[in-house]
Amino acid sequence: MLDILRMIKKRMTEFKPQSSVGGEEEEEEGTVVVGLEKDVKQLVERAILVENPDLVSVGIKGMVGVGKTTLAKQVYNHAAIVEKFKWRAWVSVSIGTSVNEMLVEVVKQLVGIDGNDSSLEGMDNQSLRQMLRQHMEGLPYFIVIDNLMPQISVECFAKDLQHICDMPSIVYEKHEELKVEGNGSRLLLISRHEIISEDLYYTHEMKALDSDNSWKLFIQTLFHGDRFATDKLKFSKDLEHKAKEMLKKCWGLPIAIIDVARQKAKQRLSGIEWEQLFDSIDLDKTLKRLEPMYDELEEKLKACFLLLSLFKENAIMREEKMEQIWAASGLNTRSEEPIIRSLFRQSIIEIVHPHPQPPKVKMCRMNPLLHMLSIKKAEDEMGFEMLRSNGNNRPSQSPRHRVIHCGRDKFNHLMTQDKLLVSLIFHGGGRYLDDTSQSYWKSFELLKILDMEDFGVKTLPESISTLSELEYLGLRNNYIQEIPESLGGLEKLEVLDIALNFLVEVPDILNEMGSLHHLYMSNVICRKPLQVDALKHLENLTYISIYDWTYEVLSLEKMICLQKLGIEEIDENADVSKLFASLCRLKSLEGLSLRGFRFMSMPCLEEIYVSGIRTVKLDGLLATTLPGNLRDSLQIRDLTLVNTCLEEDPMWLLRMLFYLRRLKLQNAYIGRHMCIDFRQFQELEFVCISELWNLRDLYVIRTKLSKLKHLDINSCPHLETLPKEIEELKHLRKLTMVTSKHIATKIRNSSIISKIVEVDISP
Repeated sequence: MLDILRMIKKRMTEFKPQSSVGGEEEEEEGTVVVGLEKDVKQLVERAILVENPDLVSVGIKGMVGVGKTTLAKQVYNHAAIVEKFKWRAWVSVSIGTSVNEMLVEVVKQLVGIDGNDSSLEGMDNQSLRQMLRQHMEGLPYFIVIDNLMPQISVECFAKDLQHICDMPSIVYEKHEELKVEGNGSRLLLISRHEIISEDLYYTHEMKALDSDNSWKLFIQTLFHGDRFATDKLKFSKDLEHKAKEMLKKCWGLPIAIIDVARQKAKQRLSGIEWEQLFDSIDLDKTLKRLEPMYDELEEKLKACFLLLSLFKENAIMREEKMEQIWAASGLNTRSEEPIIRSLFRQSIIEIVHPHPQPPKVKMCRMNPLLHMLSIKKAEDEMGFEMLRSNGNNRPSQSPRHRVIHCGRDKFNHLMTQDKLLVSLIFHGGGRYLDDTSQSYWKSFELLKILDMEDFGVKTLPESISTLSELEYLGLRNNYIQEIPESLGGLEKLEVLDIALNFLVEVPDILNEMGSLHHLYMSNVICRKPLQVDALKHLENLTYISIYDWTYEVLSLEKMICLQKLGIEEIDENADVSKLFASLCRLKSLEGLSLRGFRFMSMPCLEEIYVSGIRTVKLDGLLATTLPGNLRDSLQIRDLTLVNTCLEEDPMWLLRMLFYLRRLKLQNAYIGRHMCIDFRQFQELEFVCISELWNLRDLYVIRTKLSKLKHLDINSCPHLETLPKEIEELKHLRKLTMVTSKHIATKIRNSSIISKIVEVDISP
């Protein structure tokens, strides 16, 4: 143990403060590298060394501290890169860096000019390009731009480099264009901001480390400098378990793991025993290193980031819910670019489910350390408080936003201050609502947001109707059996979410809720038909029974805002002709979902109304084939077929959907063979085939016309191979597949997928 202490002391003398450029992490001298082997191999072999004579740009994107620079340095110093590119340059960028300054740095490194030479500082871009051309013409280079800022145009910088090193190879006749053949140079761009460029070949989205690699990074950093240290010290199983439980709070973020490892090494020097070291964790240093990201946000994005503190840690968040919470908090989120898209661009959230470009977020999550930062900032700036039933509270003197975490213990809600609350969010479950009196709800005079999603609520007190300022009421996924009639008095309510409460009874109160914009429900019981036609501001309505839908022409014409509609319980007795005739009156409708009743067949949908509709989902057994109106619609961009069990190849049936961009087929086809002909699907970017239990052969033809970027195959147990034509899909960057172990091994070893950059096959 004395040897270990000496080693730790020696290591602590070598620690240097971590430098940063523009708020981003930089790799320190001697930094431990763990868990990047797959990423390096993927970038080097499938993105950078890909056969392409042109200048190819590749990106690395991810949140602060996830290890982008570390990964890039592994690529930069990779033996294959060093051998291929004799001329390499690394340019670090900070806020305010100009293209001219970047070119100066490139000249210094590629041409070999002394870094202290000031003669370059006054040269314009044209002169710098000329100098590079004289020294580099026709020679392949590899340049890394670290911490690329969004204000720097990738196209402009790449164009400068393109002119430097490309050599004209063929000159055509007069009035024809000059063909320029490249030299195979590469540009690697690193940024936490989305890298926007038409010529970008691939962007590698960095993820947090898994538990095994997190542990390796922790141990190797803790004992860095002595390669025998981990052999000398063997933690007991209990101590290792304790350390790993502590490490979970770093959530796989390398910058946090390294900070904690160094912190524990320093504490160990002071004589603290290992058992005590692993009792707690201090992430203050890491949070301070994440703060520049928050400081750089524009004011509207800062306000939205603060409100993410209301969501559960590491939760999958729905786009629509986030936007509705922001709107109910008084934020104007309507802009040219959705706020949630801006958060994705800056690596604050990550997309869970893929969509075509530009990425539609829909479902997302945020690293819990960023969530922790949002809580810290919200406590400082917007009166946020967190209360827990176990007494581990973080109260605010004048709270405006409150999150209550409930366990099995009784919660003492009488000790709280409620008068100024605008948001009240419940997480967990337990006895909290059972213990509240009717008078409890009357104290929230200014409350606008009340969310109890996934909370286990069984009954709602009538006194919730006293929340006269309420705009958002989230009751999704509970055990509620009846909605109180008194809720009709919530005249300012804009969002009512009672979806996933099985067979909840809804009284005839909707006509009183004239401010409703969004209504979510499913499998509800209605003693009287719901008067949804009274809701002239309604934008989203999913799902309503076909037997509760209104057919009054004058009423439908008043629903001028309805954009998304879901109809359920469509069985063989339903009059779908009447339904589709009524939909013609909804001039703003863009999305339509039709859901069958349990396992019964939906009737013939031949007259389905799809004029102007861009997103369609059919969920249920079809009595016949796909309706002709659907198959011929040129407006449809996003189509999902679930449980349709078609006998004909759906790709053949859908061949007239020339502008389709996203297609999902889940238990949609019972045949053995499927063929994608890209003469018909030239705009298709994402295809998901799932639970096609009989599918044995997948064919792809006319591949040169394809824009397919992502192919997702899930639970197709008889699909043992992929078509060799997949190699020719020049835009295909991602293949995800869930299949049997035997098939997974077979496809991994196949050369067919060798040109796809990102391959994720499990198990």
